[in-house]
Amino acid sequence: MRKRTVYVWIVAIVCFVVLMIVTPAIPQNEAYHDFADHREFFGIPNTLNVVSNFPFLVIGVVGLVLCYYRNYFKLSMQGELWGWTCFYIGVAAVAFGSAYYHLKPNDARLVWDRLPMTIAFTSVMSIFIIERIDERKGTISLIPLLMTGIISIFYWRFFDDLRPYALIQFVPCIAIPVMAILLPPMYTHSSYWLWAAVFYLLAKVEEATDKVIYEWTHHIVSGHTLKHLCAAMVPVFLTLMLAKRSIETERQSLLQTWRVSWTKVKENGSLVENYTCSYSTVPVVESP
Repeated sequence: MRKRTVYVWIVAIVCFVVLMIVTPAIPQNEAYHDFADHREFFGIPNTLNVVSNFPFLVIGVVGLVLCYYRNYFKLSMQGELWGWTCFYIGVAAVAFGSAYYHLKPNDARLVWDRLPMTIAFTSVMSIFIIERIDERKGTISLIPLLMTGIISIFYWRFFDDLRPYALIQFVPCIAIPVMAILLPPMYTHSSYWLWAAVFYLLAKVEEATDKVIYEWTHHIVSGHTLKHLCAAMVPVFLTLMLAKRSIETERQSLLQTWRVSWTKVKENGSLVENYTCSYSTVPVVESP
């Protein structure tokens, strides 16, 4: 098992090195800072893009408190507690980092927007490894994953190359839904992971269509503002999952659960009621 883990890490590192060699650098596009909504209210520049980060602070603080308040989330392993602590710290820090960036968007401030998001991403990956693969490996991976995320941010800042940061964002977006579907969960309510993934995907679409949405809504709200609100739904769903879940006694993946449900639906749909009919002989009466 230990050899297999080493092989996995070697393959991952080799793939990363090859990717860095064969792909060109991805510089930060300065047009990224040109958001659709520049309106100012109450003396706050880019007001809606700034204040729409407030939900991150609320859910981050709530989640962090519940992690430690009488073990409300019923976290059974120390690694889980550390992972979720880092996650909620990252979520709460997004509120400050993103608000700071949107007050005056530029590359220097963008570091403080992306850094807490990266902490949240990498913490979730560690949590998933703990829950779905192995507790010890997941706990050990927390620090290396966090450091990898932080290094990716500073690599972009100093070398103007977004490739490592893009991987940090891209890999969890693919790996977490796939792992949620294929690997048996330790806890119930595993489908909340998929709801969180859906809202994150929606947030990315809204980010890409910032100006389009601003035009569609007749300059009421921009896509980037909606992106903040949808992205904040990710920790909301994960917090609901933590509050509701319990230990899964019969561990089976979501894919297996769906197969069983689909089989039952098909069987119910193919059931045909059988009717037994008996016929009696009708006497023939001859006419006189």
